[in-house]
Amino acid sequence: MIRIAIANQKGGVGKTTTAINLATGLAATGLRVLLVDLDPQGNASTGLGVDQAARERSSYDLLVGNCALDDSIVTTRVPKLDLVPATQDLSGAEIELIEYEERTHRLERVLSEAQPGRWDICLIDCPPSLGLLTINAMVAAQSLLVPLQCEFFALEGLSQLLQTVERIRGRFNPGLSIMGVALTMYDRRNRLTDQVADDVRACLGDLVFSTVIPRNVRLSEAPSHGVPALIYDFRCSGSEAYMRLARELIARLPQEEVAA
Repeated sequence: MIRIAIANQKGGVGKTTTAINLATGLAATGLRVLLVDLDPQGNASTGLGVDQAARERSSYDLLVGNCALDDSIVTTRVPKLDLVPATQDLSGAEIELIEYEERTHRLERVLSEAQPGRWDICLIDCPPSLGLLTINAMVAAQSLLVPLQCEFFALEGLSQLLQTVERIRGRFNPGLSIMGVALTMYDRRNRLTDQVADDVRACLGDLVFSTVIPRNVRLSEAPSHGVPALIYDFRCSGSEAYMRLARELIARLPQEEVAA
């Protein structure tokens, strides 16, 4: 199972929207997808129509060892897309995990026990911070996908995130790679948007996905209906962009693992 963490310590960059719709897009191509909601806000779970009553077991229970992976899985409305939901219990998980041995490897240990062949790819939606939850995701992941809002302050946050990635590589996960940076909330009417996009591409080159995610009201409306935008309105510009991003991501995956 290919594991990809979707992370950016800056909030409001479209990280959870990317996790939901990218997971849906990958499932639409025929891949079996597992989405792990590791954000205490639980927005990815809500956006997939999983209400609080259905979250009997969550990613919190996985991290503290209260249940096995199979016991936490919730089947979503999207064919071939399963979810490990999040609850507010995650808010206190970082403090609780301090007392555990190998506290940075809790998620990796759980995901490594997944039944072989059950899922092709796992996406991990991280909280907007660089705390212990995000570190667990980076340790468990083989690759990192960074949603980046097209504004000036996002560039400063990206620099901090890249420094954290280097530390994770050096101490916990030398195999962690950056799969790509996805530009989100792109507004062609704003000259600053183009300037930020040009600066990011000049700095990171081919790491930046060709697909950009536009500002789109349908992307914002979809979570209130409990479905991904790809189901809410698959013809809107946001949905079409996420399908292109899914295909672009697949092209970057290790081909032998995709074939398996």
